[in-house]
Amino acid sequence: MSDLLWQKPGVKVDARIQRFLAGEDVILDREFFLFDIEASRAHAQGLQQIGILSADELAGLSRELDALAADFGAGAFVLDERFEDGHSAIESRLIERLGDAGRKIHTGRSRNDQILVATRLWLKDRLSRLLALCRESAQVALARAEAEAALPLPGYTHLQRAVVSSAGMWWAAWAEGYIDDALRARQTLDWVDANPLGSAAGYGVNLPLARDHTTQALGFGRLQVSAAYAQLSRGKFEMGAIEALSSALLDLRRLAWDLSLFTSAEFDFVALPAEYTTGSSIMPNKRNPDVIELMRASYSAAAAARTEIEQLLSLPSGYHRDLQFSKGAIFHAFGRGLAALELLPDLLRNLEWKPERLRAALDPSMYATDLAVDLARDGLPFRDAYKQAADPARWAQGDPEASLAARVSPGAAADLRLDSLRQRLQDLT
Repeated sequence: MSDLLWQKPGVKVDARIQRFLAGEDVILDREFFLFDIEASRAHAQGLQQIGILSADELAGLSRELDALAADFGAGAFVLDERFEDGHSAIESRLIERLGDAGRKIHTGRSRNDQILVATRLWLKDRLSRLLALCRESAQVALARAEAEAALPLPGYTHLQRAVVSSAGMWWAAWAEGYIDDALRARQTLDWVDANPLGSAAGYGVNLPLARDHTTQALGFGRLQVSAAYAQLSRGKFEMGAIEALSSALLDLRRLAWDLSLFTSAEFDFVALPAEYTTGSSIMPNKRNPDVIELMRASYSAAAAARTEIEQLLSLPSGYHRDLQFSKGAIFHAFGRGLAALELLPDLLRNLEWKPERLRAALDPSMYATDLAVDLARDGLPFRDAYKQAADPARWAQGDPEASLAARVSPGAAADLRLDSLRQRLQDLT
């Protein structure tokens, strides 16, 4: 491991303790490394503006940061156990290439400041991806709701056959859900879009750091003004980002549950794209919906990550090393969650209904609610209409298309109001 900036003369570094302190930092920081490089570049520009670096020193640092990013992307530079973490690796490389200019890069910073801005930039990137995936999923669901608005589909409550529904209603539900998820992602992105760079360890430094410049250079929407609040926001912002992700994953979990049921032999309503199924390792007759099952499971990573960070935040104000563990939490939550959501739009595009199986599942009892409402509309008190409609002797095989056409309450099959959903989606662009 390279020399530790904070190591004191005469104090031996215990290898076991250092391994514990470093934890998974070297591995996790690979995820945040390029963002740390970009933040280091902006910080160097600010140091030059206040006279800590000369123009030539800044040019050299910028050149070497570009080279480091390229080497890291190509695999020529590996972040490994030689380094304590990503920040020390950047500084070590710059010192190796530039000498004293590299030693100046850490002026006015702390390691906490470095990881805070790197993970904040990373969260912005991931929330942008989440927003795009939710919008795309909503677009696909809207298109299919319009195309399949009149396709009859059994509707269930309590996992029991209940009423005649439609594919249009099923698709419209997911469309509106993912519009809401996209909106939450955008709102959360706007909330976390605050630059903490230059807050040091939470108390600032005795230098006029060019924080307004770094805010603009890194593309942040605003400066996180209070150096102390930068520390208070760490963990809170991460939890907010995970909660936005969780909204989309909760919808995904329930959608995947529908498809797990609908693709079973007992239902057989849906055929999945072949690439979304796998063969059994022991049963040659089976194709398994493994992809949607793992999509369904992906929420667990977000739930666990949120709980982990919540437990870290039982702290007084100021910086605490406990917060180091928040890196792994966001990495695992977004790593697993976005991987699942990236598969969703194509799944929605390519799943196929089996209309004959859908129609066969529409038994006479599923028209009882229509009968009760029709009797009430004709003047019978609803309690009396309900009792009459509950009599199986009054049930008859109805016309599913007629049932859907009569469902005129706003948001129901005959009045899906897809235009209003489409307008909400357009407003998110």
